Order: sequence, then structure tokens, then C-alpha cells
Amino acid sequence: MAPYSSQFLWNLFLFNVLILSTISCAIGCYTSIFGFGDSLADTGNLMHLSQPDKLPHFSFPPYGETFFHHPTGRCSNGRLVIDFIAEYLGLSFVPPYFGGSMESFKETGVNFAVAGASALDAAFLQDRGITNHSTNISLDVQLGLFKELLPSLCSTPSGKSSISSYRQI
Repeated sequence: MAPYSSQFLWNLFLFNVLILSTISCAIGCYTSIFGFGDSLADTGNLMHLSQPDKLPHFSFPPYGETFFHHPTGRCSNGRLVIDFIAEYLGLSFVPPYFGGSMESFKETGVNFAVAGASALDAAFLQDRGITNHSTNISLDVQLGLFKELLPSLCSTPSGKSSISSYRQI
């Protein structure tokens, strides 16, 4: 007697077909990525926000040597999770908002993530005696930048109006 019933094997087959069809549908369905976060997703924003004489340590070698062969402003020697997602979806690497160009944003999306960012607003932290000396680009600020950028990215009024109704907390 077989170790697995034919019903189990049939269910396993259907499950695999469902998963594989979902994955293949995702590839080619997306044209851009919009990223938010902190150093785990920052593709160069903090480096562009820093003064030239006070660049963060990840603006220098050995950061970036493994994949890009030069520092990119990522807090990594190679790629970040957002880079792997873009590659998997067949998209270009997502450019940082600061130091990027509107044309590249229209083609690939944009990354608002900044190393040192917090999900909590700076005022909330300051009220509790906590200061963030490296950056003040909280998640709320990143979402505000995204909302300001959207009218230049959306080509239809319906796209603009549905996003304009987004309410920041």
C-alpha cells in the first residue's frame, strides 16, 4: 500500500498549482515599488541627507563592495530585502527619494526609508525626553512625502482622488 493516499497527493498537487500560479502572476504584474522604513530598507537617503563632511560610515568601503562594487548608502555590504524583491519581480532597484529624479520615480517607484527613522513621530519622542540626532524622517514624514509626490506620479484623476483621501494618523 502506498504511504500517501491519492486524495492527499491530489490536494498537494492542487496546492502546488495554486501557489505556482500565484507566484507567476506576481511577476510582471507590478511596475514599481514604494518603500518606507529605516536602515533595513534605506537605499541611500541618509547618505543624501548628510552633510558632505559628515557622511555616515556606510557611505565608504567596504560597504557595497560585494554586489554594487561601490558604496551606495545602504547599511549593507550588498543588497537589502527591497533589492531582492525588486529583482524577483523583474524591476529595477528602487532609487532613494533624496538624491533621486522624478523620471526614475515614474519608472521604478521610490524609496522613502531613512536609516535611523522611527515609526513614532519626533514630537512624540521629544515629549518623552528622547531625541534622535541622526534623522527626523519618521514614518509619518515618509508618508507625507509620498502623498506630496503622488500627484506627479498619477496620470488619472481617479488615481489622485483615491490616494488623496488617505488620512495620516
